[in-house]
Amino acid sequence: MVAGLRSLQPYQPGKSIEELQRELGLSSIIKLASNENPRVPMNALNYVSRDVLPEVSRYPDGGGYRLKQALANRLAVNSDQITLGNGSNDVLELIARAFVHPALNVVVSAHAFAVYTLVTKAVGAELRVVPAQEWGHNLEMMADAIDSKTRVVFIANPNNPTGTWIDRKNLTAFLNAVPTDVLVVLDEAYFEYVQEEEYPNGIELLGLHPNLIVTRTFSKIYGLAGLRVGYSISTSEIAEILNRVRQPFNVNTIGNAAALAVLDDELFVTESCELNAQQLSYVCDSLGTLDLEFIPSVGNFVSIDFKRPAMTIYEKMLHGGVIVRPIANYGLPNHLRMTIGLAEENSVALDILESALKAEF
Repeated sequence: MVAGLRSLQPYQPGKSIEELQRELGLSSIIKLASNENPRVPMNALNYVSRDVLPEVSRYPDGGGYRLKQALANRLAVNSDQITLGNGSNDVLELIARAFVHPALNVVVSAHAFAVYTLVTKAVGAELRVVPAQEWGHNLEMMADAIDSKTRVVFIANPNNPTGTWIDRKNLTAFLNAVPTDVLVVLDEAYFEYVQEEEYPNGIELLGLHPNLIVTRTFSKIYGLAGLRVGYSISTSEIAEILNRVRQPFNVNTIGNAAALAVLDDELFVTESCELNAQQLSYVCDSLGTLDLEFIPSVGNFVSIDFKRPAMTIYEKMLHGGVIVRPIANYGLPNHLRMTIGLAEENSVALDILESALKAEF
């Protein structure tokens, strides 16, 4: 058994609607816990229902040829630079399995995505956690943490659960400082939501940094979280190694087809982005009205600071039929993360939050 595996705590997903219904017997529940798109890409799913469901008795295309070709055309890369995964989490695990072993170390930021810790510990490597700077990545300290045994640095941009982001200038400076034998994994799961002018497109940096791997997903703005489709873009050499350890059918037939269909639904993506920007502003303004501080976010979520342990508020919101996300396991016990939902969902959630705050006193 890999050293440290017994101490590994499984990833804890947000509480599901069905789970809360079982526990509390509630009939009306709003889930704002897992950073899902509240909109459903019906055009893509209608295509799947009509043309793909009759084929589910057959194995999927193990290489994901059509999806990889479509992504390559959209992203202006070669298809052999793409590795498909059962969600981008799958690709993160492939990277650790392919490139990291117990004699090496991995550098991450405090308050960064929990999966980085899980995949590192699962292969028995040393995890180096660098203190955060204003809730986000301190790139200078992360660069200083790299030594001859560092194999991978994980960076989420924007970061989950804090919603902080790294601009083009600082990311480029960091990449220039990293030794070429150290892989930098740039996790861009929320890429499509960001509207900041100085926000970098990681794929545009690949040509200058062959040690860079960019991961993205169809689980967020594309609305396919339940179908689990993600991917990475890297050099073809890195992709070839990742595909050696990838399970041949890790993306199922329905996920493959739905991802291919929603990739062409630009209106769905645009409307989802506009809705999120509008509702993120509304939610943050409302939090200010409630005299609550929060971490400024460019994603589809916001982490709220209660200045005291937040579990009491979380439990009261559950009893009010609203699921948000405790993030004490990210080193943020005083915060709850709230996904941005539909307008009516956000309004109800904020009313329940206000009631929970009043009930504390």
